[in-house]
Formats: sequence, structure tokens, C-alpha cells
Amino acid sequence: MMKLLLSTIFSKSAPFSLLILFALWANVGVGQQVSDENFSYPIIDPKYSLGNGPLILFDEAHNNASTLKGAYSAFRKLLTADGYTVVASKEKVTSQVLKKARVYVTVNAMYDLEDWNLPARSAFSRQEIKDLSDWVANGGSLFLVTDHMPCGGSVSELAERFGINILNGFAIRRDGLPEVFSKKKKTLLPSEITAHPGMEIDSVMCWGGTGFIAPSHAKAITVLGENYRIYLPSDVSQIKRRVVDTVPYISGMGLVNGAYLKFGKGRIVMFGDGAPFSAQLQGIKSEKRGMNHPSAGQNAQFLLNIIHWLDKIY
Repeated sequence: MMKLLLSTIFSKSAPFSLLILFALWANVGVGQQVSDENFSYPIIDPKYSLGNGPLILFDEAHNNASTLKGAYSAFRKLLTADGYTVVASKEKVTSQVLKKARVYVTVNAMYDLEDWNLPARSAFSRQEIKDLSDWVANGGSLFLVTDHMPCGGSVSELAERFGINILNGFAIRRDGLPEVFSKKKKTLLPSEITAHPGMEIDSVMCWGGTGFIAPSHAKAITVLGENYRIYLPSDVSQIKRRVVDTVPYISGMGLVNGAYLKFGKGRIVMFGDGAPFSAQLQGIKSEKRGMNHPSAGQNAQFLLNIIHWLDKIY
């Protein structure tokens, strides 16, 4: 019954927030997330004229609960306003599918909407991983976004192809404070993406997700550190607000939830939380979550900076 409920929820909204899962397990009444149709972010100087920008393919072929008509409608709205052509890809990855794309985006790909338990299985086939990595090596750009268990495990084989080791768990800030990564706190690091002249980013807000180990040649964007724990449950029922002592965890020290790297002639940005690039309303009080949140005022520019770097504008 619980798996059926999860499947129903995820068919309409994204599994971004640990709070929703915690509420389910704790029997707390929290409503579904819906897209905030009123969200807007002014773009004074679009990179391209409307509809004439490069093609961004958005993955909707791997049990992605995050879709352009759903949780990521604000994502499409923002990048379309910047001149990009953003199209949902309903097909599995092939060299032919990728041929005309400048950027391939996959958000919260899952091997199964209902079965979250171990062992984890890849949402992408070996042939898809080969075709995608070959495409990136030859100059394509990949924006790989995942989230808490089971999303991390579903894309771990794809990430490993680029030297990224994703933890199939869920991140919790130990002190329960809002997850605002900032340069002031040294949890948001200066980089080509966050410190581009005229487009500097001082803070980014996140909502849980997971962490990963980036390869040595990658550049970290956001770091977790000692304030975080990554819990590693074997069963979805272990994801609770108050995690029982029997669930193993590791410290967030040395782990990141955002990084970028070059791979051959191509580029990759990896992020361990999907919520920062959405704009949603949650529950009966329509609480804002994502780019529309009052403390996430720079998240939209952060997304634009990521896409511009993947587009090789800088």
C-alpha cells in the first residue's frame, strides 16, 4: 500500500524533499508538491533571442518524476526566457537522440518508481551509458542531477563512468538549520560557475538530497562537511525524521553535493539535490520550495550560470 501511495505521488510531483518522505513515515499530513506557476525571474539580457538558442534535451525516459510539465516547469520557463530550446526527451539515450543537443539534462532518474530498496539498479543501460559518455567526450555537456535514495543508486553507474562516486543515501544537516550554502560559510566555493563577473553567486539553498565523492580533477561547488551526515538505509522504511541508531551513516566531511568537471572535449555538472532548480508549492499552506523560496533568491541565477558553463559561453 505504501509503495502504491509513493508511486501515485511521484507520478504527479518530484521526490525532492525528505520532508515529504518523513511525513509519510511519521503519518504527518503534508500535501503534495505542485509547480509554482507564478514564479518568474527577470532576465535583462538573454543569451539568445527567443527560440534561437541551442537545444537542451530534458530526460523523461527513465522513470523521472521530475518533468517539464510538472516539478520542473519553472526550469523550462527560465531557460526558455534565456533563449534556449528546451525539449522533453521520451526516448532512451542513443547517439542519434543526442546528435542535435548542446546539453542533456537528467533529473532524478529512477530504476523503479515503486521499489526503492537495495540492491540498487541502474536507470540507464550499459549501452546508454556508453553512448552518453562518448557524446560528452566528443564535446557534449551533461547536467546530472540526482537526489536521496533511491535516486543516487539509480545513476551511480552513469556517474562512475565520469569518476563520480554517488552515495545512495540521504543527507541530513545535524543541527536542523536551513541548508543555505554560502561563500561566507565557505560551503559555496568560488569557481567559474559561482564567480563569473557580473553573475556572482554568494549563496544557494538546498533541501536534503545526497552527497558524492568527486574525482580529483573536478571542481567542488558546494561542500557538505561536518554539519552533515549521509545515512545509508537498506530499506525505504528506514527513511524517517528520527533515524534509528541501527541505520549506518558517514560524516559529510570530504563530501560534496555539487561539482563540475571536463571530460574529454565535453563538460559535466553534477548536483546531489533536485529541489534547488525547481519552484514548487508544498502542502496546504503552499510553502515555497526551490527557486521561489525567499532564501533562494540566487538559485535561478545559479541555474543560468550552470547552463552557460555547460553551453561553453565561458
